[in-house]
Amino acid sequence: MNKLFLGSVFFSVTSVFAGSQWPQFRGPTGDGHSEARGLPLTWSEQKNVKWKTPIHGRAWSSPVIWGNQVWLTTATEDGKELFALCVDRENGRIVRDLKLFEVEKQPDIRQYNTYASPTPVIEEGRVYVTFGSPATAGLDTETGRVLWERRDLECNHFRGPGSSPILFQDLLIMNFDGSDHQFIIALEKKTGKTVWRKERSIDYKDLGPDGKPQAEGDFRKAFSTPHLAMFGSKPMLISQGAKATYGYDPLTGRELWRVEERTSHSASSRPVAGLGMIFLATGWSQGQLLALRPGWDGEVLDANLADTSSSTSSLQLVWKVKRTVARKPSVTLVGDLLYMIDDDGGITSCLEAKTGDELWRERLGGKYSASPLFAEGRIYFFSQEGKTTVIEAGREYKKLAENPLDDGFMASPAVAGKALFLRTQTHLYRIEE
Repeated sequence: MNKLFLGSVFFSVTSVFAGSQWPQFRGPTGDGHSEARGLPLTWSEQKNVKWKTPIHGRAWSSPVIWGNQVWLTTATEDGKELFALCVDRENGRIVRDLKLFEVEKQPDIRQYNTYASPTPVIEEGRVYVTFGSPATAGLDTETGRVLWERRDLECNHFRGPGSSPILFQDLLIMNFDGSDHQFIIALEKKTGKTVWRKERSIDYKDLGPDGKPQAEGDFRKAFSTPHLAMFGSKPMLISQGAKATYGYDPLTGRELWRVEERTSHSASSRPVAGLGMIFLATGWSQGQLLALRPGWDGEVLDANLADTSSSTSSLQLVWKVKRTVARKPSVTLVGDLLYMIDDDGGITSCLEAKTGDELWRERLGGKYSASPLFAEGRIYFFSQEGKTTVIEAGREYKKLAENPLDDGFMASPAVAGKALFLRTQTHLYRIEE
């Protein structure tokens, strides 16, 4: 199934693939691919910066782009005020700075997260923003008016929200995996009303020697963004929870299959699909990278017990790897090769997608939260220290450029036209030759 068809199914907008829009986390097809041409290879604070705009507050949400508008969210450091911003794509001017919600009390979160980490999703005339349980809203992109809001989706995000919303036909779909409630929900995008809600079919409570749950919040918490892919002629919704990955019918929420993975927790990256398989990183602790062939008949698989060589069910574990698997940055599939970057060591590696065999690995240095970008035969990696390393996509490692900016990346990149739109911890940049 080619990328153009996938995009037309999910967004019904062919212009997405002209490289002029970036509607969601990881781009038009949710896998970090851009069809743009003429993107810059090198830049610095003094070179190829068309504009640089300071963004108030503290937030890791990525920018989304439609037409001449760049939208992103932010929050005060204590999370009591939640905002949506619209920036003029051409000149970087802040067109709208909308304080959408006030929150009386927010739970404490870890330093690596913020109260505005989920990325919005945008389409013609509307942008949809979520801050997790505190608030979700649909906005008119022309006026900035709030068309609807939901503040009744109960979930203790524990370490803070992270999962971004996605669109499918008339549905806005979101993961909610907290320490108290774990579910996936589809809202009617025009009204915000619930179309379906599916509770996670398995709930893990790891017990200590005294029989009591230990670190229960982490074992039940996840940050991952759901993903849509076509298998045969049917769309499938792929959603990672705390210790299991699920396949759903996106129109009804019916669970199609489940893969349990008990050695890790708190999945954070977005799955990718291709070659008839699904590729996903399982999260923290003893994280693994899994390659799955999905099922359709309510099958359940334990990834730690599955025999990859003898499974006869439609749901199969094709391979798994454990060495320096990415936890926060999503993996990137290009042709028959998989690329990933290790969070803490800055080690990037390239694997054969069909087998999981490693072709090469190199240490770039630094720490990584942002997901990589693929464009024009290149892979871009964005570090928390502000360095972007550009390599050639291929079976041999070849570094093309290394580009510094003053502040670091937690948000993932966006692309429109011939420009990169990069959000650091303090600014939004338009990088263009």
